Amino acid sequence: MQPRFSAESSPNFASVDFIDNMVASQAAVRPNSVALVYAGRSLSYKELNDRAGALAEVLLALGVGPEALVGVCARRSPALVVGALAVWKAAGAYLPLDPLNPTARLATLSEDAQIAVLVTGSDQEHKIRRPGCPVVVLDDYGLIKCAPHHSGFVDAPVGQSKELAYVIYTSGSTGEPNGVEITHKSLLNLVSWHQMAFQLTSADRASQIASVGFDAAVWEIWPYLAVGASVHIPDEQLIHDPESLRNWLISEGITISFVPTAMAELLLSLDWPIQTGLRIMLTGADTLRRNPPEGLPFQLINNYGPTECTVVATSGPVLADNSNRLLPHIGSPIFNTRAYILDEAGQPVAPGTEGELYIGGAGVARGYRNRPQMTAKRFVPDPFVERAGGRLFKTGDVAKWLPDGQIAFVRRMDDQTKVRGFRVEPNEIAAVLNRHPRVLQSLVQARQAASGDRHLVGYVVPTPEGTPTPSELREFLQVSLPDYMVPETFVKLESMPLSVNGKIDRAELPAPSESNTLRDRTFTAPRNELERTLGRILGNLLGTEQVDVEENFFALGGHSLLGAQLIARVRREFGVEMSLRVLFEAPTLAALSKEIALLLASKNEQNNGDEFRCVGVCCEG
Repeated sequence: MQPRFSAESSPNFASVDFIDNMVASQAAVRPNSVALVYAGRSLSYKELNDRAGALAEVLLALGVGPEALVGVCARRSPALVVGALAVWKAAGAYLPLDPLNPTARLATLSEDAQIAVLVTGSDQEHKIRRPGCPVVVLDDYGLIKCAPHHSGFVDAPVGQSKELAYVIYTSGSTGEPNGVEITHKSLLNLVSWHQMAFQLTSADRASQIASVGFDAAVWEIWPYLAVGASVHIPDEQLIHDPESLRNWLISEGITISFVPTAMAELLLSLDWPIQTGLRIMLTGADTLRRNPPEGLPFQLINNYGPTECTVVATSGPVLADNSNRLLPHIGSPIFNTRAYILDEAGQPVAPGTEGELYIGGAGVARGYRNRPQMTAKRFVPDPFVERAGGRLFKTGDVAKWLPDGQIAFVRRMDDQTKVRGFRVEPNEIAAVLNRHPRVLQSLVQARQAASGDRHLVGYVVPTPEGTPTPSELREFLQVSLPDYMVPETFVKLESMPLSVNGKIDRAELPAPSESNTLRDRTFTAPRNELERTLGRILGNLLGTEQVDVEENFFALGGHSLLGAQLIARVRREFGVEMSLRVLFEAPTLAALSKEIALLLASKNEQNNGDEFRCVGVCCEG
């Protein structure tokens, strides 16, 4: 059977300039046009290009050149964009380092990647320490605040498309994160496809919402700056509240926006004015579980792509009609991309038959940084192309071809999961958990809650010295792992369940319950009907049977996105409006119940007052 894949025309990379040159061209053509908007201020294309050029001179003098990797540790801000652009102007490659990550993790990534220079925001300069690594400090808008002394200007070498553009780390199944190496050729393919597929012009206004270390951030920035559009960066708190984010997208006149899947599903449930400027909402990073409603003023595009395939490998519009009751598809391959669905023998399967999804073409990464064995295991020769050197990436995802040529995602083949859009290997978490002095053995598993969200559960066999509390375990993990990799719940086991061949039997791991869940204090059950109803809502969201009335929502693994869902459910259940701020101020079930009771009392008083006013008016007649 012949494999199925996309066969669209490809751009001629000999005639395609590098992205830093494209931005420079925009600065020459439209110097005063807005390039970036952040915290109420804007940066013009001339300012962006000039600041990146000034930083590039410093980097060149510090020895940056082809294949040299520069760490860029900055918040979502112009400093991040200026830093990355300057690295390319110096013919180097950049490693985005999210300052929201723990210091120990940033140090691990910097050391593993062997960065040559660190560019950092002014409030992050003390977060990473790497002996012998020069540090350049920028303010939020990309102006140099502090730089090592250098001897003067050095000409930038001519770059090649096969050279490294950036490295992004993903969670690793071996217990350590893996750095994915992406070349300029792969990035240019993504940018060229994106500009053509969505008909970008300089009039477009895009958003930058994804986290710094998430590869979608690459996609949110460079296709737009290369075409002369403006990129708008919202406040960190705003991006976790669906109503606030919707209002911001409308008020900023955003025309095209990427939104991670979980937030996109919340945004789709809101009312949208017909006059909104948004024409395209892009989503991805997790399984889309709903079709858009009828009448939306914009088009929803679902996207799929491992980091190893340069952000996007397949893409396609999702229609409102869901009469077949299947999950929305993940589209078809973008140009210069080949998708194969193969059986265990490496042969293409028939349409409708499940198999492992393999991706080939221009977007396939060079491999994992300093991981030759892992690279050889996941990046395999492509037997379906005649030219030598073609490779396929084994995604580990089970998929199938649909009759219309779209691809349907089915499930993972291994334990890898997605949490808040981030790829998580449970083995990496367990490897850290096993270092705790009172943990004899551990295992981490993603379990699906009644809400449909996946939650991480840590299974712990304690040492004879005693059982650690969940707070101790969370604090221990938070030293070296980002918050989305810290389990919400910990279950105590006497021993791991084993299969007949002596391996851990994951199917026999118990669900978290009142009897086996580790707690910091004696459990206090809900005491009245309001607390019981709210406890049921919280339990569904947090993936646990019962919630202690005094346990903190955020300590249990809650976050702003779950908080937004909680507020929506409180609105439906109790008919009251509550802001996200109330949850931060009253994060326990007991405290939140009191806030809801006050809102209900105020609502009833208002309703009674309206009735009396109505009677008074009628009597006057």
